Amino acid sequence: MIAGAAAAAILAAIGLIHVYWAAGGKLGKGAGIPTENGKPVLRPSPLATAVVAVGLFGMAALLGVRIGGIEVKFVRVGLWLMAAIFLVRAVGDFRYVGFMKRVRAGPFARLDTLVYSPLCLLLAALIATCARA
Repeated sequence: MIAGAAAAAILAAIGLIHVYWAAGGKLGKGAGIPTENGKPVLRPSPLATAVVAVGLFGMAALLGVRIGGIEVKFVRVGLWLMAAIFLVRAVGDFRYVGFMKRVRAGPFARLDTLVYSPLCLLLAALIATCARA
């Protein structure tokens, strides 16, 4: 279950970053939002950012349940859904995010290609491995 523990740690770390942003932190926030022509494509509120953090912590917790050996059918189903979500995120929306994005300029786009999308692909693989085990 090393794969599940690694995925849970990554998700918790990303969740902590979102908590920091929701609390008003600025460091790295500009590179976390897609831009087009230098303007942010979206402006998530602190509440929306906190909701993302809760979702990430929930995903980490679900992995923790699986790692703990608790056999509940919805846990495996949830893990497969999580793996699918991260796989779809890695492929992208064909515009701003993912390997198939068209808008490739700006800090977010560069980091998305080099870090975010590969990380989503890694998370999909780790979570699927945990679900399958």
